[in-house]
Amino acid sequence: MPAPIIAARNLVKVFRTPAHYPGRFGSLRTLLTRKYTVKHAVQDISFSVEPGELIGYLGPNGAGKSTTIKMLTGILEPTSGVAEVAGVVPWRRRQANALNIGVVFGQRSQLWWDLPLIESFDLVAQMYQVEPDRYRANLGRFREILALDEFIDTPVRQLSLGQRMRGELTAALLHDPRVVYMDEPTIGLDVVAKERIRTFIADINRERAATVVLTTHDLADVERLCSRVILIDHGRILFDGSVERLKVTYAPHRELLVQLIPDASVLESAVLPLDISGVEQLEAERGQLRFRFDPSAVRAHELVGEVARRYPITDISIVEPELESVVRRLYERPDEAGG
Repeated sequence: MPAPIIAARNLVKVFRTPAHYPGRFGSLRTLLTRKYTVKHAVQDISFSVEPGELIGYLGPNGAGKSTTIKMLTGILEPTSGVAEVAGVVPWRRRQANALNIGVVFGQRSQLWWDLPLIESFDLVAQMYQVEPDRYRANLGRFREILALDEFIDTPVRQLSLGQRMRGELTAALLHDPRVVYMDEPTIGLDVVAKERIRTFIADINRERAATVVLTTHDLADVERLCSRVILIDHGRILFDGSVERLKVTYAPHRELLVQLIPDASVLESAVLPLDISGVEQLEAERGQLRFRFDPSAVRAHELVGEVARRYPITDISIVEPELESVVRRLYERPDEAGG
């Protein structure tokens, strides 16, 4: 079994800031004080990522996501603990680590603002010492799948947000990094641009076996892309597992929606509850019935069959819980988390 490409063990990051004093000489007292405010941004975090995984690293603002990513990219050194990325301790060998990783920040740019996009790519290739043949092959592939040709000669400052994000993705991947960190890559994009970016990320992960760590507040990104999620809050991991296990563990119920024939009298007779263990009939709406059921207690096809025998149906559907509602519940009640 191959070694994890990312291994974090007992990472802790504590920030100490001098206590602030108000008043006329407050700034001087702040400068000379020995009192500090201590913030534990990351508290004893451990996880590993296998080569080729695409994981979502999620949490509310201030949860510790960015601090973790900054330690893994070598920007910050942890207060304690250790991490390795592709066999390199990031903050000890920053240059070697930089050659192994690509980084995309949705709200920051690594492109040169006044240069045409193609010239930014040329400079990135030189910085990473990408071989000319590999550079041409990679750029050609990205131009094709991201449709860069229509704006590749345009200065970056004149690009739309969606165009710039396509450029950011290209710049981050030109040197074939083994690990890619993506922080809010679809923030502010329209529906079409989001889907283009999501498709590209999935293709890179599948075709090039690039390991991707995705931080985002758009949980549609996670449901579309990630097989595994790590949820973090207040610097601690609440959950680490598959999206499906998250839903089954913290939102075990499903809903069955039943559309009846357009007859009010039928609806009146349909509000009688079904006598099936594990099934709850919710409030009926005009022309529609809703049932909540536990798949571990009753099979969906059995429930559908019973409903179809009792009521004249025109349509039927099963609604899965949305990832957003599951995550929100877990953050609101972290005592339920079991990892």
